[in-house]
This record gives sequence, structure tokens and C-alpha cells, in this order.
Amino acid sequence: MSILGKFQRLPIRLYPDPARVIVRPFRPATEPRNLTSIDKSRVNRIVDRVLAMSAEMEAQQLAHIVANFEGRHRNFLAICRAQSLDLEGAFVDPPSLSDDQRQLVGAYFLHEYSFEASALFNPSIVPHPDQSDLSEGDLRFVLSLRAVGEGHISSLTFQSGVIRKDGNIQMDMKARYASLPLVTERTNSSKGEVVDLTFDAEQQLGERVIFPVTEAQANGIEDARFVAFDDEGTRSYHATVTAYSGRAISSQLVSTCDFVSFRLQPLFGNATGNKGMALFPRKIDGLFAMIGRQDNENLYYMTSTDLRVWNDGVAILKPLFPWEFIQLGNCGSPIELDEGWLVFTHGVGPVRKYVIGAVLLDKADPTRVLGRTAEPLISPEPSEREGYVPNVVYTCGGLRHGDRIVLPYAVSDTYTNFAMIPIVDLLALLQA
Repeated sequence: MSILGKFQRLPIRLYPDPARVIVRPFRPATEPRNLTSIDKSRVNRIVDRVLAMSAEMEAQQLAHIVANFEGRHRNFLAICRAQSLDLEGAFVDPPSLSDDQRQLVGAYFLHEYSFEASALFNPSIVPHPDQSDLSEGDLRFVLSLRAVGEGHISSLTFQSGVIRKDGNIQMDMKARYASLPLVTERTNSSKGEVVDLTFDAEQQLGERVIFPVTEAQANGIEDARFVAFDDEGTRSYHATVTAYSGRAISSQLVSTCDFVSFRLQPLFGNATGNKGMALFPRKIDGLFAMIGRQDNENLYYMTSTDLRVWNDGVAILKPLFPWEFIQLGNCGSPIELDEGWLVFTHGVGPVRKYVIGAVLLDKADPTRVLGRTAEPLISPEPSEREGYVPNVVYTCGGLRHGDRIVLPYAVSDTYTNFAMIPIVDLLALLQA
């Protein structure tokens, strides 16, 4: 239980599931970790071997593949066919393939990946774009999660559910399949790579997985902080994420209006070099506003006329209490209350123990701190200390529902819990 027993942990646990797999392209590469390099000579040798099979063996192999994999993936043979077509640029002498041969060739250049085998954590939560067919006072939500699989590669996945009027939370059933989007456009420039992605409309929200698609993301898309952004009555959804190439990190933006089509693009400016930026849910004084860490220790307030460009900023919060002496960071986008902007924070203390606190910023002037928690709101309980990274509780964002705050949070970088607190009780814990 948290300080004063006011933050209620809910009996919801979202655990990583190794049985959830996506099917990804297998590309014999000329350079390790390079997502685009391809060993064309090896590709052609493999294709030659496939085409040398007798018609009987070809039929047997295709039947075996269908029996093993078609029930594990939506439209599996169509994925095989598309993969074969995608490889044609690597063929020295493009062969004329029957449909069965095309499916078989494609299968040799695919592999399954258990994208959440190791962890399912660091959640953020926003209202779902579809609020139809609900009882009065209920709210449907989208939960974004960081999934980690083999090689510590992070991807972005989603689940959904409903917060009932009385505060009960009902998670939707986990999707049977897991699917990757189609890359509809890819634009390269001196400022980085912009990628547009689209999922099939028939795919459930919980089926959609955004896996690294650029070199900057080669080893992961980490810690999405989604916010429902209101621009003069038009709602869109944006998430700041950390892209990890395996050598360097960079800040990027994931944007969508419907959680079907997404745009991934880099952020620029001298304020984007650290992890954990989070966008305010609306403009302030006509400017986009962001809170984030720039120097590994303190929280800054930044404004910009361009959603993609962030420079400078004002330090507004520095480590003050023992549980945040090592590092202070935000835990998601600010939540607008009548009393001000509520920002959940993470503090790192002795033995690099991560805990969750909160701060209240002035609504008109977010550089002005109205109050902060002197003690953590949530600390790892004995049952929450063990996992992939011990002694860590962490969140990428909460949600207001009526007079309550709903806060999904991760446990030891392994699985996800939910907690809830009345707003009046939370405000009572904030000290000026």
C-alpha cells in the first residue's frame, strides 16, 4: 500500500506472454543490426534451392508450413506472398513463380518473434477514440505498453478496456493474433527518417504491434508517453518515445488519429537529447508545451511553435527528497485538473530504487510549482521487487476519470499493474 494507504492497487495483472508472436522478415544481412542491408547472393542461393524441389516435395513443404503456422497468424499465406514480392529486387534473374512457389519462397524469408517474451511494462493510458455503446459514466481506454522480446528489442503494443462509473476496470480479451503494419511511406532526409504505418482495419487494437522500422529504432521503441491532444476541438494522439539504435538514443514522436494509421518521426533541438519527454494535452498561450529531463537529473518546461522542434527550457523541478537524489523524471504527460497540471514523477534513490511521486504545476504558468509529494506515492512492495530489473515501479502516464486518477504502472520492468486514487486525496498529499 502507498503512503497513508490512499493509492489503491487494483487486482489486475498484465503479464508478458511468450505465446504471442509476430511474423517478421528474415533478411540475410551483410551488416549486423542493419535493418536494410541484404546479402543478395545468399538470397538467390536459397531461392534456387527452393525452386529445385520436385512438385511433390513442394506441395508437401507448403502443406507442412500451412499446418504449422496458418493458425498462428492472420492471413499467413498472404504474408508469405508479400514477402516474396518484397524480395524481388534482390533476385539476380527474377524467376517466374507460381502462386504456390511464391508462398513457399516467402516462407523461407520469414521468422516468428515472441515480442513480449521477457516483459510487458511501462504503460500509458488515454481515452479510446471510440466511446460508443457505453453506459453513462463509463470510459473506454487505450493502454500502450512496451513489450520486450529476444535480444532486449522493445516494441509498442496496445490493449483496451473500460473504466466503469464506479471505478471498476474491465480489460478486453487479449487478441488471438499479433500483426505488424504495412509501411505505406518512408521519407529520408538530413533530419532523419519519417515513416507512415497502417494496420488492416479488420485487426483488433490489441493485435497491433509497432516494431522497429528505422535504423535509429533498430534495438527498440521504448516508453511511449501517449496523450490525447486537443487542438481547438480536434483530437489527435501523440506519444514521445525513445528510439534506441543499439548504440545511441534519440527522441521521436508517434502520432495517430485512430490507432490504425501512425506516423513515426524524429524530434529535433537541443532539448531532445535525453529520455522521457512528455507533451501537454493542449497548447499553452498558443504554444506547444513539453516537460522533460535534459541533464539526467532535473525536470524542465519547454515550449515550441513546432511540434517536432524543441530547444532550451526552464528547470522547474530538482531532486529534493532522498528518494529522488540520483534522478528525477516525469511519468507521462501532465493531467489537467481544476487546481493545476498534475505530473507524476519518478525518483531514483539508494540502490537505484525507482518510486513514483507527483507534482502540481500552475495551470497558467507551468514553471511555477504549487506542490509536490514529500514521500513516494507508490514504492515497490515486497511482492513487486523481483523481476527483469528489481526494485522498480514506473509509469508512462495516468488518466483522470471523474473524481479519480487511474494509474497503470509497471513492476520491476516485467509486468503491469493498475492503481487508483481519489483526486481530493492525492491533492491533500502535495506540499507547497
